[in-house]
Amino acid sequence: METLDTIRARRSVKHYDSEHRLTESELRHLLNHSVLAPSSFNMQNWHFVVVTDRAVQEQICAAGWNQGQLRDASATIVMCGNLKGWQNTERYLRKAPEDVQKMFGGMVPGLYAENQQLERDEAVRSVGLVGMNLMLVAKDMGYDTCPMIGYDANKVAEIVGLPEEVPPLMIITVGVAKEPARPRMGLLDLEEVVSIDRYGNNSLTGEVDDS
Repeated sequence: METLDTIRARRSVKHYDSEHRLTESELRHLLNHSVLAPSSFNMQNWHFVVVTDRAVQEQICAAGWNQGQLRDASATIVMCGNLKGWQNTERYLRKAPEDVQKMFGGMVPGLYAENQQLERDEAVRSVGLVGMNLMLVAKDMGYDTCPMIGYDANKVAEIVGLPEEVPPLMIITVGVAKEPARPRMGLLDLEEVVSIDRYGNNSLTGEVDDS
């Protein structure tokens, strides 16, 4: 599927064929391409908990106010941010040139140490980027997805055994649509969401194609 077609075709699907499961090969294809997303300093401060066990999906569904897609999807992927991912520079810089390792190794601790807000902001950014990749790759594979924040984060963390520094920032369901997505509710005009050179300079006009 062409990139623009994939972007246009991706929708948030709520109802899935509960009998379908992803193969290990499909999961590897999905995740191998998802992690090509960028992250600051290449820290890759994300972690995926791929839930395919129906009993665990049932528990997550209960923690997500009984939204059926959490239970019925082929895979329910808990998208986690690693708040302390910046600390182990040897992990994410191990293939970088020596001069880059030295530069980043000295720079990163000064940015993130004692700055919990930046730690979380960075994790949210990274999970957002890799999550969008995941949804587009899934669509390219012929699957549908739904990004979700409607769940009890503490309960989900308990269910899948997350440490405190690896919070569940988003859940993405992946599978075969049983029902199509609802019609788009309409996108804002570009002049409402775009400024040129300075906030409030709305010289870029025109409607967004939300077909």
